Amino acid sequence: MKREDSGLGCSVTLGSMGRTRSRPARRVGCAGLALAFLLNVLPTFSRADPPPDPEAAVSTTRHTLAEATQFMVSAANPLATRVGVGILEKGGNAVDAAIAVQLVLGLVEPQSSGIGGGGFMLVYDQAEQRLTSFDARETAPMAAHYRQFIHQGKALSWPEAVNSGLSVGVPGLLRGLAEMHKTHGRLPWAVLFEPAISMAEQGFEVSPRLHGLLTRSSGLKASASAGAYFYRDGQALPVGYRLINPELGRVYRQVAQHGVDVFYTGEIARAIVDAVGAHDRPGHLSLDDMASYRVVRREAVCTGYRVYTLCGSGPPSSGPIAVMQILGMLAHTPVLDHAPDSAQAVHYFAEAGKLAYADRDVYVADPDFADVPVKALLDPGYLAQRAAAISPERAMKKGLPGSPPGIDPADFGLDESAELPSTTHISVVDAQGNAVSMTTSVESAFGNKMLVRGFLLNNQLTDFSLAGVDAQGRPLLNRVEPGKRPRSAMAPMMVFRDGQVHMLIGAPGGTAIINYVAKTLLGVLGYGLDIQRAIDLPNRGSRNYGTEIEEGTKLTEVVAALKGKGHDVEIRPLPSGLHGIVRTGTGWQGGADPRREGLALGR
Repeated sequence: MKREDSGLGCSVTLGSMGRTRSRPARRVGCAGLALAFLLNVLPTFSRADPPPDPEAAVSTTRHTLAEATQFMVSAANPLATRVGVGILEKGGNAVDAAIAVQLVLGLVEPQSSGIGGGGFMLVYDQAEQRLTSFDARETAPMAAHYRQFIHQGKALSWPEAVNSGLSVGVPGLLRGLAEMHKTHGRLPWAVLFEPAISMAEQGFEVSPRLHGLLTRSSGLKASASAGAYFYRDGQALPVGYRLINPELGRVYRQVAQHGVDVFYTGEIARAIVDAVGAHDRPGHLSLDDMASYRVVRREAVCTGYRVYTLCGSGPPSSGPIAVMQILGMLAHTPVLDHAPDSAQAVHYFAEAGKLAYADRDVYVADPDFADVPVKALLDPGYLAQRAAAISPERAMKKGLPGSPPGIDPADFGLDESAELPSTTHISVVDAQGNAVSMTTSVESAFGNKMLVRGFLLNNQLTDFSLAGVDAQGRPLLNRVEPGKRPRSAMAPMMVFRDGQVHMLIGAPGGTAIINYVAKTLLGVLGYGLDIQRAIDLPNRGSRNYGTEIEEGTKLTEVVAALKGKGHDVEIRPLPSGLHGIVRTGTGWQGGADPRREGLALGR
């Protein structure tokens, strides 16, 4: 793999993985008074119900554990996984394969990701023993402002905000892929586009999941731009229908031949800007916003857990921090003394989740606009203190934000914004031990329902707090600001042991991503399950408003015991899309989520 351009900075070597840098946190006092204040005001903001799933549950598919001696790819669609394997067999590396996989996913799984969206990428270079985090999250236009989602004194409803031009951020995915390739790629850039171009021009079969989501979508059919592509005579495209996308094929050809600047300037950028401006509720996106977009290389967030080092993307992603907090708190409980699907294990897991989500809602935002206390949130003493609040016998009604070292929660507004990213995750390791863990998104299912040149635009700006201030009038850390990146729950993660990549994991699922990834890491690293069994575990946890149990699973048998501990239990679909890889003594094992239609495959 190519050496990183040190002029762009911000990477982590294995020698420093236990340390995390964050901007200096504001130091204020009166932490005890702050918590008392929050106890008084918190009920004003509490959510009664969890947000809806970004993508509906459609069907389940049994997967067996994939095993390989050389390399492994796990992704959300079999067509994409096989393309990734083909790139590796052609001599490409993990970065090449991940790029080719993502380009295919944008075509065959348009509800989840694509070049109209963004994402976070972790890339590990085995030769350099260096981990680099690429932030390709969308940005707010320079004309955006924190009151843009306020109409007649009230925040727009979720559907009003999503299905508008106001929700579209500057897409970051293509620049992110290009930065990865520039630094680490092996095969020529244009070669990576060939499978997706061929599929776009010759067609692919509509999958059961895509058909099911088209059937369930309430707004896509009404879209003037997207309805004609996804429906025939008012009906969702049937399973097996050969769908071609010549417009996306042309865009891919242009980007393959001339580089990503043709997307961010010129006719493609103009088409995006014009579509956003022509909406009934127009947005602020401009050609200057498109042309000025830049990927940010950030220091990965890393911390220890048992004999492992956990690493993930840092803010504006909140996912890895919350996952690390959950595992860090659970390390101070006897959770591993109880079977994974026992009521007691679920109790401990849900209680730790309440506390982690409470911190997430207050302290995490774009670090270029706010002082995010990353190191303080992961401080071992702080996590031990938080864990002490977990009773083995009684569920807390709601977790409160803690007081990390040097931080006063009263200095931060309390944010309870919804976040419903429709997302996908890719895990790849190559024969040299290089690895990519990449989570990408267009936000809600099918983004904001606007199709431009064959791809859907994102609605990522609705990941900002729509109100901008809390009920006390305090500015929220995650409010809309010009050029800012919205907070995310995406959690692409890598685990290291003895100086080598040990595990890759990530998932779609909105704010539930945090619980999905934490569940799987606990299963593999704590309980010693193989990656497929850990992914298969019934989803569970709390996002700090009740305890969620995946319907149709054996966890429903422990509901009575959980209620006896005071849990407010909701049984519901929890359609994660976990895709992971784990090192073994002879190679790699891969797992794919049975709740989606993905595939893990290697050689």
